[in-house]
Amino acid sequence: MRRSLRAAIAVLTLTGAGTVATGAPGHAALPGWGRPTITTAAPQPGGPGLGDTYFPDYGNGGYDVAHYDVRLRYDPGSDRLSGTTTILARATQDLSRFNLDFLLDVESVRVNGWAATTTTDGVHELVVTPSRAITKGQDLTIVVRYAGVPSETLVGGYTGWTRTDDGALAVNEPESAWWWFPSNDHPLDKATYDISVSVPTGVEVISNGVQPRPPLAEAGNRTRWIWRTTSPTATYLAFLAIGQYDIVTDTAPNGQPVVNAYSTTLGELGPAARASIERTAEIVEWGAGLFGPYPFEAQGGVAGPVDGIGFALETQTRPVYGPGFWRRGANTSVVVHELAHQWFGDSVSVARWQDIWLNEGFASYAEWLWSEEQGEGTAQELFDFTYASYPEDSGFWQVRPGDPGPSSIFDDAVYDRGAMALHQLRLAVGDDAFFAILPAWAAEHRYGNGTIARFQALAERISGLDLDDLFTTWLFTAGRPDVSGSAARKAAPPVEPKSWAKIREAHRLLVR
Repeated sequence: MRRSLRAAIAVLTLTGAGTVATGAPGHAALPGWGRPTITTAAPQPGGPGLGDTYFPDYGNGGYDVAHYDVRLRYDPGSDRLSGTTTILARATQDLSRFNLDFLLDVESVRVNGWAATTTTDGVHELVVTPSRAITKGQDLTIVVRYAGVPSETLVGGYTGWTRTDDGALAVNEPESAWWWFPSNDHPLDKATYDISVSVPTGVEVISNGVQPRPPLAEAGNRTRWIWRTTSPTATYLAFLAIGQYDIVTDTAPNGQPVVNAYSTTLGELGPAARASIERTAEIVEWGAGLFGPYPFEAQGGVAGPVDGIGFALETQTRPVYGPGFWRRGANTSVVVHELAHQWFGDSVSVARWQDIWLNEGFASYAEWLWSEEQGEGTAQELFDFTYASYPEDSGFWQVRPGDPGPSSIFDDAVYDRGAMALHQLRLAVGDDAFFAILPAWAAEHRYGNGTIARFQALAERISGLDLDDLFTTWLFTAGRPDVSGSAARKAAPPVEPKSWAKIREAHRLLVR
């Protein structure tokens, strides 16, 4: 993901916005539907968070979600959103009540057909009290009806919903779902999705996965767009792009559908966007050769409108790109970055937001590998250039990629120093081991979650080396590491080739 200044500031705001959960129960992967467990213990409230080290009130305890059915009606002229989300879940404890992360006005909630009562915490927690207590192991069908104007619904003065002249974008990280569907909003609780949106005829809606059927005509000169993803998906990776789009479909070499969409507002930026995003299938095929089989059911990308977002995000199966990435021409680097996230960040997601290096460092290093493949600069040359770009007294070196702090999870160091850390790992273990580690990580944690500690253990197991000093130095120690004794060279080339300039531009978090 590449993040704008405004969005980065929003993370700072949201960091202190919620209620810190204490004693939140553990959160296990959904084992499947099952019978209720008979117990005599008194039901307890589900935790108002999952105890994430950076965002303790994100997600909720007491249940696991299997599926979201999100059925919406949206009017671009007023930005009014209304709809019903049906959540299929399973209780992981006896529950007297539970929470959902959500912000819009709720009209009603039903749990297994019975009306429930609700309250809010004034931030982003919807507290649901069912009419009947819930037993551990019980299947839950939670139906929430709601409405509101997402762009006017704020947390700390911020909305994660971007209203545009012709529609809207529900695209953000680490929080996005709050503004359009109730959820258990943390990467630990992945689910499958059916997303359908009714809009005025002539407006397009793009989302995750595939279209199980063509858009449906509805009364009142409206059209309903339907999307489905059958792969486990973290809540922040579900998205909506609503507006005027030119949709291009094709078939990838692996037989999967490719759906690319281009805002009609892009104007002179349009050709550069197409020249980049239309290489998606090629880049996915290249990535599969390095990282293992592509993990999802569809491919594609969305070039957002000129008044949209100032970053790119690895929304699952179909990344969304802000217009700033095309201002200097075609930019395959950003496409490589977001597609690498399909393996590193989407399929293998962080277990806690502190481990964001597993997402951004890996996607950034994938850009270096692509550059090496394309003959536009080796990873070693890019390491040299990046290392020399940040003076020793730069604040860049004070951010630790393995524990950057909640206000710095999208700092340059997480990306650039993160990529440098992976290159040092490659030098330490050799190419044979390094290019065995990457697909092994993607395979062992496919559709699950990982931590830096688990990745280090895997790298040590495959390489047979003790890598503690390397990980400690590059990920957890402030200051510029000394590379004079390593295989990496200190000196950068005296002249910056154009290809490096473009890659450098793609790495910038701020789109000016």
